[in-house]
Amino acid sequence: MSWVEDGFGAPVVVYLFYLLKVVLYVGGFVLCCAPSTAHHAQLAWAMGPVAFQKAVVWSAVFEVLGLGCGSGPLTGRYLPPLGGVLHFIRRGTPKRAPWPSLPIVGGDRRGVVDVGVFVAFVALAAAVLAAPAPSRGLLAALLGAWVIMSLCDSTLFLAARSEHYAVLVACFILSDEWLMGARGVALALWTWAGVSKLNAHFPYVVSVMASNSPLVPRMLRRRLVRRYPEDLRPSGLARAMAHLGAGLELAVPFAFIMARTPTQLTVAFGLMLALHAFIIGSVPLGVPLEWNVMVVYQGFVLFGANRALSWSWPPPLTLALLLVACVAVPLAGNLGPAHVSFLPSMRYYAGNWACSAWLFRGESYRKLHASLTLPTPWVGDQLARLYPEAVGRAVLAKALAFRAMHLHGRALVALAPRAASDVDTRTWLDGELVCGMTLGWNFGDGHLHDERLVASLQRSCGFGPGELRCVMVESQPLFGDSLAYRIVDAATGPVERGQLPIVALLERQPWGEPVTPKS
Repeated sequence: MSWVEDGFGAPVVVYLFYLLKVVLYVGGFVLCCAPSTAHHAQLAWAMGPVAFQKAVVWSAVFEVLGLGCGSGPLTGRYLPPLGGVLHFIRRGTPKRAPWPSLPIVGGDRRGVVDVGVFVAFVALAAAVLAAPAPSRGLLAALLGAWVIMSLCDSTLFLAARSEHYAVLVACFILSDEWLMGARGVALALWTWAGVSKLNAHFPYVVSVMASNSPLVPRMLRRRLVRRYPEDLRPSGLARAMAHLGAGLELAVPFAFIMARTPTQLTVAFGLMLALHAFIIGSVPLGVPLEWNVMVVYQGFVLFGANRALSWSWPPPLTLALLLVACVAVPLAGNLGPAHVSFLPSMRYYAGNWACSAWLFRGESYRKLHASLTLPTPWVGDQLARLYPEAVGRAVLAKALAFRAMHLHGRALVALAPRAASDVDTRTWLDGELVCGMTLGWNFGDGHLHDERLVASLQRSCGFGPGELRCVMVESQPLFGDSLAYRIVDAATGPVERGQLPIVALLERQPWGEPVTPKS
């Protein structure tokens, strides 16, 4: 109930922290991309092709260093406020190789090669940003390091927002006529994001996001649920806002494609700004603020500064790339979300995410830091440096409330008693926070904290039977009617798996009794 009235309840200084971070992001772009010649004193340079290429590379580096998505207090990072580079340049930290059995780049702990490739990627990105105009060879070297870095650790592939930025860099390399390819990437981001919101989950997201916005008054926050405090399901207002939001996201790419006159183009930009202003103003947990700023800038470059560019098919190699990265992969990720991360699936903030709850008996969670190389402390210990113990517990409880307010979070609440009969006495930590401490980055991808992470940590920590139970809930497939789940014991392996019907979850509050799985 506290979430409805106050959201996460962060102090004003936290929002100022994120505002400052956006300012530093934009300032870094200006520093890296602005020409030094006097005749470019106007801002026209910012809309040019070289500035756009550098903005893409700068954004990728900003993200992979841990400064963008998944940073700061709203993602469980207090002291220090970032993970990212603190993990990725340190040997021995856990990693998640996409194919752990591969020689040199495999394994589940970061070694010399992993650190070296990460440093090489950042150095090559710095070379691109320092060059007057990035050459195709330099961009190709950067993309090569990007690929090897991703083979070493899929966490880095996701953290660099490769589904967006790596695809754009590939477009720059494949053809000098890359603008149509870049337009295709931009249109795909909006289109698939809109498609992914055509589900029962998104009204819950809108209710939660708006409740967390510092711009939404408390009276309006209460109207986002059906009947405060008895019924915290999304209200008619929240559902209407969700439908409007999904329609708006689908309307933006359509408006740009159809725009033929200055008035029509102005309407398209108005729709784009309304969409991303709402997202940024909500300050959603996960805080993809800089990414949203980049998407807006991208829109002005591709459809504003280059409005005279007639629509045509991109070159064959670029078209093939787009068909794979922007059509086939997102389609597969929407139809079979268990097999593709929500980021390459372009299912942004749809509320339909894989997630997990980690239930530690007693102080068994202390084994994580006792047995592993983790540059960032246990989240409760971070909070202890800032607040009294009772306040720290309340902050962690708010993180659980955030999850429980979502539809998939209600599934976790319903399944937790099936995982551990003593659930009320256990330390319950959201899988996102475990992932952030152990893998160095977290941004809503429950596949990063699945059975593979449990097994990797178990090899070092040696949890006893029953000491760590995990509940894992998968995303709902497009056209599906249920959520698949698994319950896992770190020491003994699988405990239970099944399906939860969506219709049953729609009737639940963020609290309640265990559910009966679908037969």
